[in-house]
Amino acid sequence: MSYRKTLKLICGFAGGSAVLVFAAAAAADSRGYFGEQRGGEAAGRWSRLTVLRAAQPAWTPASHTPAPTGHAWDFNWDKRDPSALTNGKKKTMTTTTTAPATEDPSSEQDNSKPKATRNILLIRHSQYNLSGTIDKERILTPLGREQAEFTGQRLAALGLKYDVMIHSSMARATETANIISKHLSGPGVELVSCDLLREGAPIEPVPPVTHWKPDAVYHEDGARIEAAFRRYIHRADPKQKEDSYEIIVCHANVIRYFVCRALQFPPEGWLRMGLNNGSITWLTIRPSGRVALRTLGDAGFMPPDKLTRT
Repeated sequence: MSYRKTLKLICGFAGGSAVLVFAAAAAADSRGYFGEQRGGEAAGRWSRLTVLRAAQPAWTPASHTPAPTGHAWDFNWDKRDPSALTNGKKKTMTTTTTAPATEDPSSEQDNSKPKATRNILLIRHSQYNLSGTIDKERILTPLGREQAEFTGQRLAALGLKYDVMIHSSMARATETANIISKHLSGPGVELVSCDLLREGAPIEPVPPVTHWKPDAVYHEDGARIEAAFRRYIHRADPKQKEDSYEIIVCHANVIRYFVCRALQFPPEGWLRMGLNNGSITWLTIRPSGRVALRTLGDAGFMPPDKLTRT
């Protein structure tokens, strides 16, 4: 093989793997194509490193900078933005002893501004009996009860003052919440059951899957789960003075949908994430309406042999 043919062969790999290019260069060098026929000077110019560099496309900031999607953050995503709650007009107030006065709308807006941060810890229920035919038979397995103990211990170890624990009314979520509550100290965290948080199919996933067909119709479950999102995922009320820590024990589909909606990601991407049983997903909602995901499906507090996704 001539020098020209060897170079042509190597350059043909330029659009593929750099590993293949390097291998081709090594093979050519071992057969003397880079030096034996062209002398020592040619061998110095055409080292394997030189060929590898030549095979890579030139780096420029324009070709490697991620392009924005063009979607701006909607600060009024929960319809609680103070600037949207006032009409901007001066309001007239009258009393029996004073003349009519005007109130500055900026003052009204300041009074309606949230001041506290809400921390929402979304817990997926523990492993449960998949062979149950009705909900009350789908109780936690022995491993599931052990997982709930680990989750309760983890929440207690965080040392936070929890305000409330809301849980799905399904048996596996209710049992998980009851086990967790035993680990939380203080005056007692109120347990609230909610039918809106029951498991379901929030929206048809993209890309579609053929092996998973929900029993419920998407528009039925979707409306209910969206209603749960609007009820529980929003910025703090202006009357709330201190930061809050709230626990919601529910299901994987509900949690994944909540995360997509809260972060203003396409909600149809909910099925691209996976959550372990008993895992913790932590959302933080600032008074400004900014949302941060502190953890997604954290289950690192469990031993590896206790992890499941059923």
